[in-house]
Order: sequence, then structure tokens, then C-alpha cells
Amino acid sequence: MNNFVYQNPTKIVFGRETIGKIGNEIKNYNIKSVLVLYGKGSIFKNGVYTKVIESLKANNIRYIEKGGVKPNPVLSFVRETANYVKGNNIEAILALGGGSVIDSAKAIGAAALYEGDIWNAFEGNVQLVNSLPIFSILTLSATGSEMNGYAVITNEAENKNGHLPLDWLRIRKYL
Repeated sequence: MNNFVYQNPTKIVFGRETIGKIGNEIKNYNIKSVLVLYGKGSIFKNGVYTKVIESLKANNIRYIEKGGVKPNPVLSFVRETANYVKGNNIEAILALGGGSVIDSAKAIGAAALYEGDIWNAFEGNVQLVNSLPIFSILTLSATGSEMNGYAVITNEAENKNGHLPLDWLRIRKYL
């Protein structure tokens, strides 16, 4: 066997009836307001949404919802949502979905605390040093986005994909 070192700061809560614990997890970080981010709405059909909202309410966490994350997330959505977050006193992002929703949450969380255009970081012209905390309820395991420090977003205006490497030693991430 080869020797190796593995380090990952992601906290995972796994098992039956764990979705209802998300409000308490967020509350433990003294966070009082979140953006609930999701895609097309499968969370309404599978019951995730109801459990999450009940948990947030039970823990007195204010929430604002934003749906519409595309399967291949786009920069215009990230920019628009980050501006919305900046103007609404949001302290963290709660992503409900798969890799696209989680990648969007990472990009939005970083963009919300960065004064420039977030695409500069995707282009490698700036290294980000801060982000809003990110929590997630994973509804589809496929990309591993919940476990890594990268986000892939499409810049639809320039017709290219960008990879955002986030320095997780300095960016707070709670999944």
C-alpha cells in the first residue's frame, strides 16, 4: 500500500432523519439568516424542502429562497444572486441539490464577499480569501462537489467554462 495523507475540512452528517438537523447545525455557527438555493424543484416532490424549512423555523433562522440553478450553472445567475445576497443581510448559503447547486453556492458565497467581478477569480486573475459559509443537503451524489474546493460555472456570454479554485484553509465551508 502507498502512504498518503488525506485532509478534508468538510463535516458530513449522514443517516436517517438527518435532514431535520440542518437548522441546529447552522445555529451552532451562530448564523441567523441563510439563502436557500435550489434547482428546478425536485426538493418539493421528495420532501426535502419541507423538512429543511421546518428545521430552519424551529431554530429561528431567517431564510430567503432562490431557485432556478441550471444543470450547468451559469455566471449570470451567480452574479445576480450574489448581488441579491449582498443586499439582504444573508450570512450563509444552504444549497439543496446536487453538484450544480453546490457549485453555484460556492461561487455565490465567494462573490458575495468579493468587491470585483467574480469571473476574475475564475480566470485566475485574483485569489479569493473569503466566502460566506456554505451548507448543503445533497440530493444527488455524482460530482463530489460537496467534498471539494472547486466550482465549475459557465460564462454564457463568452461561451466558456471557468473553474474556481477556493483555498479552503482560508474560506469557511460547512457542508
